[in-house]
Amino acid sequence: MIFITDTYPQLFIKLPAVIISSMKIAIVGYGKQGVSAYEYWSEGNDITIRDQAPITNPPKNALIETGEHYLDDLDQFDLIIRSPKLYPKDMVDANGPEILKKVTTNTNEFFKVCPTKNIIGVTGTKGKGTTSTLITKILESLGKRVILGGNIGIPPLDLLKENIQPDDYVVLELANFQLIDLKYSPPIAACLMVTPEHLDWHIDMEDYKLSKKQLFIHQKPNDTAVYFANNDVSKEIVDAGPAKKIPYFKNPGAIIENDEIKIEGNLVCRISELKLPGKHNLENICAAITVCWQIEKDVEKIKQGVVNFTSLPHRIELVREFNKVKFYNDSFASVSDATIAAIESIPETKILIVGGFDRMLPLEHFVSKVKENSATIGKILLIGQSAKRVSEEFTKNGYSNFIISTADNMEYIVNQALSLSSPGEAVVLSPGFPSFDMFKDFEERGILYKKAVNNL
Repeated sequence: MIFITDTYPQLFIKLPAVIISSMKIAIVGYGKQGVSAYEYWSEGNDITIRDQAPITNPPKNALIETGEHYLDDLDQFDLIIRSPKLYPKDMVDANGPEILKKVTTNTNEFFKVCPTKNIIGVTGTKGKGTTSTLITKILESLGKRVILGGNIGIPPLDLLKENIQPDDYVVLELANFQLIDLKYSPPIAACLMVTPEHLDWHIDMEDYKLSKKQLFIHQKPNDTAVYFANNDVSKEIVDAGPAKKIPYFKNPGAIIENDEIKIEGNLVCRISELKLPGKHNLENICAAITVCWQIEKDVEKIKQGVVNFTSLPHRIELVREFNKVKFYNDSFASVSDATIAAIESIPETKILIVGGFDRMLPLEHFVSKVKENSATIGKILLIGQSAKRVSEEFTKNGYSNFIISTADNMEYIVNQALSLSSPGEAVVLSPGFPSFDMFKDFEERGILYKKAVNNL
C-alpha cells in the first residue's frame, strides 16, 4: 500500500492564473464531488470528465469520456481529481504508481486553501454525522461561527462559498473514501468506534484502518486526537499520529456516571435531559463534548448545545404513530452494528425491516445480538438481496422468528410490516445493509419509507 503514503509534489500549490489557465485537468468520477470539482477548477482550464457510467447533464465546456476504459492514459493530464468512491489503486493498476503524483481530491484541496486553520475532523464507522452535527451545535452555543460539511452532504470545496473567515470553525465528517489519500490533518480530530465496513471496497480490514489513520498521521505533537476508549481499533488509529491523545468514555474526556454526563468532574447534564434517543448516542455525545472541551470549557453553554439536539434524518427517526403502532426510520443503518443499536435503543416490541445489498460481511455477531434481544423483537421482515443469506444464518443458529418478503417496493414492505404488528409495538426500518440493490442510496430508501408510512 505504498501509494497511500506517497507525498504529493508541489504542483498542488495555487499557481498564478497564467499558469493555471494552461492546466489540463481530469475529473475522474462525476458525482456530487465531481460537480463541485468542476465548478472549482473549470475557469481557464482544459477539463475532461471521465466516468465509467454515462453522465447526465454534463457541463457544456468539458470533454466527456465514459466507459470501461475511463482510467486509461491518465498520465496525459497535469492534474487528476479523484472522486471519493474511486479506489486509488485502480488508477495505479491502469497507469502505474507514478500516476498518483498527479492526483488530488476535493478534501486535500480544501485543507490546503481553507482560510481558517480551526478545522475539526471526525471519522469512525458509525455516528460521524451525528457527532459532527452535535459538535457544530455545541460550538454555536459557545458563540462560534461554524461551517459543517464533508461526507455529511456538502462537498468540502463548496464550503468555500460560505465566506469562511480566519476565526471561524469548520467541522468535517470524513469517511474512508475521502481519507485514504489525505495529505493533511486538522489540529483536532476524533475517531469514533470502528468496526468492519466497506470491505467490498478495501483490500481488507487493515486497509480500512489505514485509511482512517491518515486523519491523524499528519497531526503535530501539540494537536489533539480524541478517541473512543472502549474500542481498541479507535485507539490504534489515533496512535498512528503524534498528537496528544484524549479518550472519551474515560477520564479526562467525557464520561457516564449513573444518570450523569461529566467531564473533568464537571456535570454537563443528566441523561434524562437528552432529546437524542439511543444508548449508542451517549458515545456520540461524549465524543462531541470532549472535542468542544478542548476549545472552551464552558459547562453551561456546552450543556445548552447538548440537551437541545435531536436526531438527524434517517437515524432512528420517529416518523409517526398509526393505529397505536410507532414507525421509525433508521435507513442510515447500513451495517449490522447500527441495526443492533436500534434494537437496543427502541423500547417497544419491534417489527424489524432488515436487508439490502449484501457485502458478504460476517453475520455471527448480528445473529447473536438478535437472539440476545429476542424478547423485544416481534418479527423480522427480511428484504432485498441479503434476505436469503441472513435467513440461512438465522436458521443455522436456531432462530426462526423471521419471514422473507418478496416485495420489490417500499409501499408493499411497509404494509406487510404493519400486518405483522400489534398496537403498542413499533415498525422499524433498520436495514443493516446498504441500499444499492433496491434504491439509489439510504436517503431514497428512507424517503420512500416515510412516504409509505405517511400514506397509511
